[in-house]
Amino acid sequence: MAVSAKLYGKFFTSVMNKEADLNSDTMKVMLTTSSYTPDQDAHDYKDDVTNEVTGTGYTAGGATLANCTFTYTGATNVWKFDADDTTWSSSTITARYAVIYDSTPGSDATRPLVCYVDFGQDMSSSAGNFSIVWDSAGIFTVTVS
Repeated sequence: MAVSAKLYGKFFTSVMNKEADLNSDTMKVMLTTSSYTPDQDAHDYKDDVTNEVTGTGYTAGGATLANCTFTYTGATNVWKFDADDTTWSSSTITARYAVIYDSTPGSDATRPLVCYVDFGQDMSSSAGNFSIVWDSAGIFTVTVS
């Protein structure tokens, strides 16, 4: 199973337009089924995301990312975004994608998308934990050149 993560292309526009503030806004991760088709170039706000999972132990809108950090390492020219691992306890759900977005703005039409993770296949929990263990290198990195 190949897991891949990609930034939404319009995320940088959202940051530059001060629609998303990684220092103070609440970032969330929501899960979607395989029926959602991510469009890295066209999707910009949460209202573009379809087919959110439903099930025991999962709340619509997803979970808040705890302890979000972003750091820049000059020696490698790498900017890193990270947070604590995320778990939906005692859940019964099936998901193919995890979508990170800024939940602070007032409506889904103004909540900027950040990135998505493709698990490579449907992942399920049955009355157990559904956990996302973020890569030790960060949820995503950007190399500045």
